[in-house]
Amino acid sequence: MTHPNERCPTGVPGLDDILLGGFPRDRLYLVDGNPGVGKTTLALQFLLEGIKSGETGLYVTLSETKDELEAVAASHEWSLARVAVMELSEIESALTARSQNTLFQPAEVELNSLSKLLLERIAGLKPTRLVLDSLSELRLLAQNPLRYRRQILTFKQQFSSLGCTVLLLDDRSAVGPDVQVQSLVHGMITLSAMPLKFGINRRYLAVTKLRGSQYREGNHDYTIVKGGLRLFPRLVAAEYREGFSRSLWTSGNRELDLLVGGGLDAGTSNLLMGPAGSGKSTVATLFVNEAAKRGEKAIFFAFDENVHTLLWRAEELGLDFKRHMDAGTVTMRHIDPAQVAPGELTAEILRCVEDDGVRLIVLDSLNGYVNAMPQEEYLNLHLHELLSYLNQRGVVTIMVLAQQGLVGPMGTPVDVSYLADTV
Repeated sequence: MTHPNERCPTGVPGLDDILLGGFPRDRLYLVDGNPGVGKTTLALQFLLEGIKSGETGLYVTLSETKDELEAVAASHEWSLARVAVMELSEIESALTARSQNTLFQPAEVELNSLSKLLLERIAGLKPTRLVLDSLSELRLLAQNPLRYRRQILTFKQQFSSLGCTVLLLDDRSAVGPDVQVQSLVHGMITLSAMPLKFGINRRYLAVTKLRGSQYREGNHDYTIVKGGLRLFPRLVAAEYREGFSRSLWTSGNRELDLLVGGGLDAGTSNLLMGPAGSGKSTVATLFVNEAAKRGEKAIFFAFDENVHTLLWRAEELGLDFKRHMDAGTVTMRHIDPAQVAPGELTAEILRCVEDDGVRLIVLDSLNGYVNAMPQEEYLNLHLHELLSYLNQRGVVTIMVLAQQGLVGPMGTPVDVSYLADTV
């Protein structure tokens, strides 16, 4: 008997962090989401992770052929050679041999025959990981909610007795959210996509249920790239509390340093705000250059300009950024807000601080950052957590925000001045 606290790693980067180790073993889980959100990709990563550990995996596909499944795997450069696949045509031929009914007329097919066939195959293979794709076909075969619920209960009991961790995939294509299954499964993961007017879709993953286990709540950004799903757990600044020694970060410009009390304090967030052409980016580069001269690591995230333009401008100011970049003390990254999710950028900032030892971060500008956010209130909450984390780690953060308008009062696309220690 598996210990209730034993975890089953998912193989999805970031998901085990959200689940605090993975799925509790020998339980039934629902992966829910509209078509195209990545349910099949997540399920394949789950099975392939088990293969790496010497476990047996079975993928039962009632809606796709084996060729289609292998095409998905090939797009990520995966091999399904060691994954057992039970496909629609195999099930159909077996059922046809038992009766005159076929899966092409689901209302007339006996669900008991399909259930018996699946359980026979599972009992013979004894997989430790199983994926059933998808529940839409089972609903059609069951014909009524009571029969459908009883069938899911039967599967739940049988799979648990066989020591199998199961993912049920549901695309909501017929009835929307399936409350029948949600009440029966041990845990539930919801995948969703928010189409924006321009750029990539914003994709979210949320764990909406996990009985008897703690997990990270809320929406977590994820992307689908070559190699599968990449998940970016929501940042919780309170988990990173750590003391740091007080220090001043100067710009190398005596008058500017006097203006800010001798320099910027470690563990503070600083906002440079003004109209276009007023020298905001120039001030930021001065602080970056002075930090690099002291051997401190700094990174410049540019949303509005490319790296070559920034280097050329720094050179015009007499700042040798190329030398600092070759020495590894300065890194410049161009960020396209239409192609990068906010959670992905946050994960990159955390990596720079935790792994590379970066101590000064420039976000130039927040105007570009705003464009990556679908909602202004989400931006404020997101920045609050990010800046709280950076302050607690003793990082100096410099944000650039361009004011808009030429005549009359000038405004900004979002008010973040209350988040900054210095404006």
